[in-house]
Amino acid sequence: MEPVVPLNVHIPPSDLARHAAALRQRLPDNVRLTAAPEQEPPADCHVLVHGALEPEWIERAPALRAVIVPYAGISPAMQTLLLRYPEVTLHNLHYNDVATAEFALALLFAAVKFIVPLDRQLRQGDWRQRYLGAPSLLLAGKRVLILGYGAIGRQLAPPCLALGMQVSGVRRRRPPQPFENGVAVYTLADLPSLLPATDILICVLPETAETVGLVGARELAALPSGAVVINVGRGPVIDEEAFYQALRCGHLAAAGIDVWYCYPPDEAARDRTLPARMPFHELDNVVLSPHRGGWLPAAVGRQLDELAGLLAAAAIGQPIPNQVSKELGY
Repeated sequence: MEPVVPLNVHIPPSDLARHAAALRQRLPDNVRLTAAPEQEPPADCHVLVHGALEPEWIERAPALRAVIVPYAGISPAMQTLLLRYPEVTLHNLHYNDVATAEFALALLFAAVKFIVPLDRQLRQGDWRQRYLGAPSLLLAGKRVLILGYGAIGRQLAPPCLALGMQVSGVRRRRPPQPFENGVAVYTLADLPSLLPATDILICVLPETAETVGLVGARELAALPSGAVVINVGRGPVIDEEAFYQALRCGHLAAAGIDVWYCYPPDEAARDRTLPARMPFHELDNVVLSPHRGGWLPAAVGRQLDELAGLLAAAAIGQPIPNQVSKELGY
């Protein structure tokens, strides 16, 4: 019997590093896991698990052969860095697909029923909207387009169908069959023809060179008047100013936004940073959320299980699942 070769894995300081002990319990015996407070990986590290790397970490780990981002999104900086290292593969996790899909639905319901302004008014004792006819949109029969029909999109489709909505999805590659479990599936090339027949656009696309600004003023104008947009992918996929103007003028009836254009630069700024340069926070037809859609304590177990599965494959010499194209970013 051939000796078992150890697999050395390192987790720099991060939320995930706090769960290192629980992760160890899920790993094969030949996986050696080191974690924070050490920041730099050991020289014999084979796999780094982190969402943002320093270039010197890779230089100081000549045995490195894979990086696993412990969530779905890949930053442009990570793409750029790892393109310089063709021998290092890039992977991610999709453990938060259910949580993100649920959050997208929560934003959708809150947006189309205008829950936030109604809540705010009633907290002040103001009941007038009950008698004046508070705005509310019906979801049944609406045409939904899921822009980015991947792991999250496939979780979103069934509840939308169950509510009586017509669901279509857009993905990078054309599927073998035009329908998948009741969902018509298209490619990005079809987007211009799909938008005029879309009442609700749900964006779950990652931020890549291909997707930044994909939905701009022309695309938003192509949506029917009164359409709704939900974004749980990445903020820059939808042009910031065009998005704001379409909401302000009323072309879009409502929006739910969990991903943004401006983030706090440090911990001290977390209680004083508006999420965009445009004043979305002044609009009553927008539901704002601080990029929390996929962050769920109950999902940590799923995260550790999925990560352990990737590392277990690497530990026996198999290809690591969930490989990401460093050129495309997904």
